[in-house]
Parts: sequence; C-alpha cells; structure tokens
Amino acid sequence: MDKKLVDLFIKNAIAEDVGDGDHTSLSTIPKNTQGRAKLIVKEDGVLAGVELALEIFNQVDNTLKVEVFIKDGSPVHYGEIVLTVEGNTHSILLAERLVLNCMQRMSGIATKTNRIVQLLKPYKTKVLDTRKTTPGMRYLEKWAVRIGGGVNHRIGLYDMILIKDNHVDYAGGIGHAIVAAKLYIREINKYLAIEIEVRNMAELKEVLDVGCVDRIMLDNFDLPLLKEAVELVDGKFVTEASGGITEENVAQYAACGVDYISMGALTHSVKSLDLSLKAY
Repeated sequence: MDKKLVDLFIKNAIAEDVGDGDHTSLSTIPKNTQGRAKLIVKEDGVLAGVELALEIFNQVDNTLKVEVFIKDGSPVHYGEIVLTVEGNTHSILLAERLVLNCMQRMSGIATKTNRIVQLLKPYKTKVLDTRKTTPGMRYLEKWAVRIGGGVNHRIGLYDMILIKDNHVDYAGGIGHAIVAAKLYIREINKYLAIEIEVRNMAELKEVLDVGCVDRIMLDNFDLPLLKEAVELVDGKFVTEASGGITEENVAQYAACGVDYISMGALTHSVKSLDLSLKAY
C-alpha cells in the first residue's frame, strides 16, 4: 500500500462528503454516544479493500476499535461478517459510506478479475488492467486488480511508453515513432519500457523489422489472425492482445498463445459487490 497516496485520497474523500459537518448525526445523536457496527457480505465474491478500510477508520477517528475476520483476496459468501467496528457513533457514521463505496467497488473489481484469472489457468496468459479507471480512484482500482490475481499495466502516462495508433499516425509512421521514442529515452536518461500497438499484419511486420521495443500490442485481431501474429512474433517480443475481449471469449484469445490480455472491463464497467455496515 502506498500510504501517502491512500492518506491523500481519504482526506479528500472525507472533505468531499462531510463539508461543514454531518448535520444529520449532529442533530439526532448526542456527541459522545458509543456504538458498534458490523460489515456484512450481501453477495458472493472476492473481498478487497479491507486494508484500505482500516486506514479510513483510523483517519476518521484513531480511537475506533476494528476487528477483522476476513482478509483481502479471500472468497466471501452471503451473510459473512468481514469486520466489526466499535467507538464513537458519529465517527462510525462518518466513515461508513466511504468504507462501503471503496470496498464495494474494489471487491467488484477483484471478483471480476479473479473470474478471468480462473479462466486463464490452463494457459500462460496473464490478464492486465488498463487506464480506463475512475478519475481519482486509479490506484485503488489497480490495487483491487492485484488482489484479484491480475497484473497491473502501466499506472499512468509516466511509467511506460505505449505508442498507440494516434501516436503512430501523428509521428508519421511506426519507424519514426519507435526511433523517436528511443532517442527520447536516451535524452532524458530514464528507463522506460516501450510497447507499440499494431492494427494489422503489415504494421506487425514493420515493427518486427524495426525492433527496439519490449512489447507488441495486437489490437482488435480476430482469433485466426491473432494466432498467426503470435506465431510470426515467435517469442522475440512479449505479446499482448486487446480489443473486444470479454469474459466469454477470453480463454479463446489465451489459447492463441499471447503473453498478456488487457481488459478495460476489469475497471470501467464492473458491478460493485454488495456489502453493508449495520449497527448491532
């Protein structure tokens, strides 16, 4: 966990929610009232966000006592209790929605990712996330992918060079784009892996001729063409398939022999896992 990033996220999220005060709690419950609550699973899945929840409770009120029964990455079932929290009721109520929003979202991502990971077990292929994440929540969503057993692609624009179709077109072609990227890395004296996206076999052959990349993304290749492309690469470069890949067809793509499959659906359209925090 990157505590600096997490602390900043929690601080901003609390400020967004509380404004100048939780007027419902302030108006209905005496300030020093003590209480307990339990976090209940309402749907089967893979749990994520427990470690984050502990940080949220602590940042809201470090006198809250939290007991955890189920850890991140564990399979969970309807009716199970993940954790209990005890202390000032105003603090519990302030933390409640942020804890649930994060854990439900992260658990949904971990659950989806884990289903894909299980489907890929017969193959060498690993599943990658993308930058198709919720603004402000990228770190948490990619964290959830790891909890679910997936692999993080680049975190942002700063930690890898990924030459996509628009870069190629604006740069004047594949050769120009790759050479410019290599010169740039040399000039700034920073190690950055280079990946390039290809749209067809002609572009793939051009990349193979030029070389100087670490990974080739085979974008929107149908299954027969993907298999042909992987055979042509013949292990000289790491391969990644993307575009139009779903939970229903991911195993077919993996069977073509690619090293990675990237799926924006892990984060951009996932269903949150149903969780609830209830007083008891």
